[in-house]
Amino acid sequence: MPADALLSVRNVSKRFGAIAAVDDVTFDVAEGSITALIGPNGAGKSTLFNVVTGFVRGDRGDVLLDGESVFRRPPHALARRGLVRTFQLTKALSVMSVLDNMLLANPRNRGERLGLAALRPLWRDEERRARVRARELLQVFGLAAKANDYAGTLSGGQRKLLELARALMLEPRVVLLDEPLAGVNRTLGRSLLEHIEGLRAERRTTILFVEHDLDVVMRHSDAIVVMAQGRVVASGTPAEVRRDERVISAYLGTMTTDE
Repeated sequence: MPADALLSVRNVSKRFGAIAAVDDVTFDVAEGSITALIGPNGAGKSTLFNVVTGFVRGDRGDVLLDGESVFRRPPHALARRGLVRTFQLTKALSVMSVLDNMLLANPRNRGERLGLAALRPLWRDEERRARVRARELLQVFGLAAKANDYAGTLSGGQRKLLELARALMLEPRVVLLDEPLAGVNRTLGRSLLEHIEGLRAERRTTILFVEHDLDVVMRHSDAIVVMAQGRVVASGTPAEVRRDERVISAYLGTMTTDE
């Protein structure tokens, strides 16, 4: 495991019957980096994301967060350790306000515990701080004016921004973004990319993201991991990946299972 790796995937595999969706995948994500996970449809990217984040139980291998195994731990346990994710299809609770969606992600909601619910003086200041933080994040993401609106009234792009802002309520060390630009218009897409760059620059947050827009990947990534047919076929800097014949082969559909 490299000294600068914050997240390491080691020989991870996942089968669904006779199909090897993820086949002995190994790669590292350096601390403070933006790493892209790319590949053609059906390459296994989403399944790998689900295994790494605990939404699907991997068959074998290991996932290390800062050197400690977190393989097969449930999503809520990983979130407490600082590994959180967003989804390609946003998970905003439509009939709750934007602000309440943010507060759901507050990691210190002691007032929601049955034994403490009636003892409001014990958690009132904590709740106030959470509301302040939530509003600050909404301001950063341009959603402050929407704080009291139902989340269901947001556009697709605004929901993507909300989901990223909500993830930051957990004060994560690693954020996994599943196709953050899917269904987002160009203006909001640029805003989202700026926020992703800002996370790395200002908070030293480590980013691993799946994206199909290769121009975005090449412009905004420090490192790229390429999957095809459930395997990692190439990895490196954008310049290295751009000229790798295995990548060209994978995207043109000429790669065989023997490669």
